[in-house]
Amino acid sequence: MDAALTAVVGTLLGVVATHWFQGRAAERTAALARTEQLRQERIAAYSTFAGEVVDYRRSQNERWFRGRLEPGSEEAEESRFASYRQRTTARQALFRVQLVCDDPDTRRLAESAFEITNSMHEAADDEERGRRSAEAKEALALFIAAAAPGVR
Repeated sequence: MDAALTAVVGTLLGVVATHWFQGRAAERTAALARTEQLRQERIAAYSTFAGEVVDYRRSQNERWFRGRLEPGSEEAEESRFASYRQRTTARQALFRVQLVCDDPDTRRLAESAFEITNSMHEAADDEERGRRSAEAKEALALFIAAAAPGVR
């Protein structure tokens, strides 16, 4: 009888231990899957944002040149409206970065890249426009440098 009781108790302990270890393994697997999904979402959000800011910077440069070379022309107005559309797209990409990024410094760098790009068309002359364009490019590079370690 003692041998049978020992066998039953041993079997029950084995079942409990197996259940506990399998539960822990499942939790680890789920956590790894969530982490990888967030990493992929960050890669997508950060790269989309960078691309949209580059396009926005280009459209801001075009808006500035068209506004100076052909003030009031149809082309100047179209480039202004194109920059508005690109600003909306870049802002949407910024919102996505803000949603998936948990580092406040990286979020601030993304916001700064957007804001610097947003003010490019206000340049008084070509020298200032060039400086603002270079600042926007540098601000985006700083964002990318700060965001990259979080997705590696």
